[in-house]
Amino acid sequence: MASLAAILGSGSMTNSIPEIEGMEVIFIIGSNTKESHPVIANRMIKAYRNGARIILADPRGIPMARFAEVHLQLRPGTDLALLNGIARVIVKEGLKNTEFIRDNTQKFEEWEKSLEPFTPEYVESVTGVPAGLIVKAARLYGGSRKAGLFYTMGITQHTHGTDNVSAVANLALVTGNIGRESTGINPLRGQNNVQGACDSGALPNVYPGYQKVNAPENREKFEKAWGPALPDKPGLTATEMFNGSIKALYIMGENPVLTDANQGHVVHALEGMEFIVVQDIFMTETAKLADVVLPAACFAEKEGTFTNTERRVQLVRKAVNPPGEAREDLSILMGIAGRIGLPASYCGAEDVFAEMGSLWQGVQGITYGRLRRGGIQWPCPSKDHPGTRYLYKTGFPVGRPPFTVVPFTPPAELPDAQYPYLLTTGRNLFQYHSGSMTRRVRQIEEHAGRAYAEISPADAAALGVKEGDVISITSRRGTIDISARVTGGIRKGIVFIPMHYAEAAANVITNNALDPVAKIPEFKACAARIEKKTA
Repeated sequence: MASLAAILGSGSMTNSIPEIEGMEVIFIIGSNTKESHPVIANRMIKAYRNGARIILADPRGIPMARFAEVHLQLRPGTDLALLNGIARVIVKEGLKNTEFIRDNTQKFEEWEKSLEPFTPEYVESVTGVPAGLIVKAARLYGGSRKAGLFYTMGITQHTHGTDNVSAVANLALVTGNIGRESTGINPLRGQNNVQGACDSGALPNVYPGYQKVNAPENREKFEKAWGPALPDKPGLTATEMFNGSIKALYIMGENPVLTDANQGHVVHALEGMEFIVVQDIFMTETAKLADVVLPAACFAEKEGTFTNTERRVQLVRKAVNPPGEAREDLSILMGIAGRIGLPASYCGAEDVFAEMGSLWQGVQGITYGRLRRGGIQWPCPSKDHPGTRYLYKTGFPVGRPPFTVVPFTPPAELPDAQYPYLLTTGRNLFQYHSGSMTRRVRQIEEHAGRAYAEISPADAAALGVKEGDVISITSRRGTIDISARVTGGIRKGIVFIPMHYAEAAANVITNNALDPVAKIPEFKACAARIEKKTA
């Protein structure tokens, strides 16, 4: 989000979900779309059946590989080399959109020069993807003016994730596949209201509407609305909160013990804090470490809005009352605010949304009255505005976006003699995030309730491992025991673990080395050792 916002003016999905069906080419990178975003994947499959051609870049033979004309099965952590290599072919073969580049961008020549080392042959040596497939992918994407790019955490969860996103933006800019229907750069959000949370200011460096906290005019505006003096410096990111400097922490609807990299580091940090509050709907692994647990209402037990991945604000209506002492999040927060001398007088979520609209033009035209008739996509600056299906139709708020020079950087940790495998993590279709909800559903557990690690047939044979055998996987941070799943859909030397299972938590092993800009850990690549577990 940080990189895309800096380049284009917004880190949000530029286009709309229905537009997928009108795309000629769909380029998916770092996204297991069929399992993590199945509704969007179904749109992609409809597009495929209408003649769209799909490029997939992923280390595994994920379900979308069935529909891909080109599957670029790269080594984890080498996306940057792949993207630069594709860009080089587009430029060298005259597939670039010269008019768009001239009229809308800057710094093209400097970027073009930086691509020289990324020949298809060099990129093959780094990524493991055959040079011919790199050229084919470049010709497909570069040859279309109705092409959409889609990515998720397979791109961002690296120590060079910010550079990865910049490289994605470069591809859209060099082909002009942005600012029009059925094109764009489309980061898919991992949870139902990630977009809404970010829009509302749940980031350490911005107020609602991505208004920077260190800009005096923004601070003055929000101080006028909220009262007390506000900080003039950005706060800490979620990962930075576990660096040992925090004495107290308030955690809402998150389970960092299971979802953050290097579990031992997270637990150690939490145990060293003086006071922890967890506000959640279930007793999670993190809640067990809290001094106070506040029982919260779930989505069906409260009013409010969700803003989905395509910037569509939608109304959430209360269906049932919360059980026991559980209360809506807003009720809990207002109660605490009053007790610490910051009384809040909101009558409900509608009041909060109306206040956000008064402070951010992007949602100024969206009201609960309008939302009762259906969702609306921001920007929606006035009450007679229909909402915005795709961004940048009339230009970019930042002016002429620059091409970004992004040299290839390998993962922070690579395989060696002691840890010869490369571990990557992700999700599966049946479980959701840390499993705090889905793992309480008996039918889901019966079908997908056992942790597993995917390894290649070649690696299984070398280790003497058969399907279902228990193996130990060790990194420099810890060890887990887990069932082996032998599959031809993964490269030799790679091991994949889904992140949902507390009893064999992938994040015991993962590396908490951070991207220097976004401060996101490198969940997607670390060195590991595999041993067959003996009875």
